Amino acid sequence: MKRVLFASIGLLALALSGTANAADLQRRNAAPVTAPVYMPVAYNWTGFYAGINGGWGFGNSSWADNAGSTGDFDVSGGLIGGTLGYNWQSGAAVFGVETDLAWSNMSGTTSVTCPLGCRTENSWLGTARGRLGYAIDRWMPFVAGGLAYGDIKATAPGFSGDSATNVGWTLGGGAEVALAGNWTAKGEYLYVDLGDMNCSAANCGGTGPTKVDFTSHIVRAGLNYRF
Repeated sequence: MKRVLFASIGLLALALSGTANAADLQRRNAAPVTAPVYMPVAYNWTGFYAGINGGWGFGNSSWADNAGSTGDFDVSGGLIGGTLGYNWQSGAAVFGVETDLAWSNMSGTTSVTCPLGCRTENSWLGTARGRLGYAIDRWMPFVAGGLAYGDIKATAPGFSGDSATNVGWTLGGGAEVALAGNWTAKGEYLYVDLGDMNCSAANCGGTGPTKVDFTSHIVRAGLNYRF
């Protein structure tokens, strides 16, 4: 009877030991628990912004009257001004409107058909443009186009000269990058055509009204703050 009792106790202990070993084996084979992967939130370009911009403009002007034309001559100079705009992002597409106004000192002089020098100047320049960008998280290349407006001033030695405010067009593109906080920086190129203005013979000399035109290539950088 004792032998039967001891044998039963031995079998029970062996069974319990096997169950514990199986549980340990299952725990060792179970997949390790890992922390959830952090997924950063993509940058969103929607909102108002304001900033400053500055750069360099270089282009052409010409004077033409009844006697002929000077042909194109170089104009160039610096620009600095302010910017206002708004972006709206849908998916990767960013739609925006932007306006800017800058002080300009672009100018140039020619002596072709003007022995004493015919001079064209631009003292201020603004644009009002639509923008279409493609968001790559914190980077956004874009194209832009719309209205350009500014003054054209024509002067010749011995005459009072004349000036006019013209509205023309602009087209260009660039790229913008998000910096720390609400700041962004951009670089862009714009082609600007302000058309032409007429300067009378009394004010500019020549053999009749003189047509003076102005076009420019502008390369500039900007720093914006998003609200």
